[in-house]
Amino acid sequence: MPALTALRAFAATAELRSFSQAARALNVTTAAVAQQVRGLEDHLGIGLVQRDGRGMSLTAEGAQLAAALAEGFAAFARGVEALRSGGLDRPVKVTLTASFAAQWLMPRLRDFWDKHPEVGLSLHPDSRVIDLHRDGVDVGIRYGLGVWPGVEARFLASARLVVAGAPSILNDRKVGDPATLATMDWILAPNWPEQDDYLRSLGLDPAKLSRSTFPNEELSIAAAREGLGLIVESIALVESDIREGRLFMAHDSRETLPSYFVVTLPGPQRAATRTFLKWLGSQS
Repeated sequence: MPALTALRAFAATAELRSFSQAARALNVTTAAVAQQVRGLEDHLGIGLVQRDGRGMSLTAEGAQLAAALAEGFAAFARGVEALRSGGLDRPVKVTLTASFAAQWLMPRLRDFWDKHPEVGLSLHPDSRVIDLHRDGVDVGIRYGLGVWPGVEARFLASARLVVAGAPSILNDRKVGDPATLATMDWILAPNWPEQDDYLRSLGLDPAKLSRSTFPNEELSIAAAREGLGLIVESIALVESDIREGRLFMAHDSRETLPSYFVVTLPGPQRAATRTFLKWLGSQS
């Protein structure tokens, strides 16, 4: 391996695109940074930086190494922070969608706090995919295929789509055939291709269904409980309603992906985070 000082000098140079600015950031001389970078190039036998007019740019190999070093030094920083914050005093910061928080996590939180009253949680509902490192987030719960750059993902819950409705509209109704489904009222999300593809797989034309829309999943599920129509939803968000009889399942897609995954940054985790992750694993 090259010397760590040479790697750090190159990482700073790649980030700031300047020997002099890298030198100021590292509190050394410009000549020292330039010498470290040239030594690294000699060690590897490849060029990493090149003059570009008055500025500086990276070669293809330099850009590749810079990306790897940025990830590596970020892991070092997280490791140090994990040691400094190893106690249970700071709440575990969790990013997830509001619907998943309300429908899946909240009904289970009493069990977590009964077992771990010393661990605080800070939930941050957001429909966006949050950068865990940039926003200082300990744990993310994401919907998808389980492959995202820069994070480690583990399966949490199935997100396969189902058709469900209140007992008042499904009792004593034959709902398995497309002809019957086509005559019923629906609560459907706009601009959701997976939903529309699922309906087409059942022989239904989404555009021809009698449909209502609501601004979010929580209201849509609440409307379905009141018998205002059938809903297409991820099983994870309606499983408690189905289990407790508020909704009946009319159809199950049985798809394995996409699903909900727990995502964390690579490297060591704080003790409180490890406790929460272990509990989440027991809920899978």
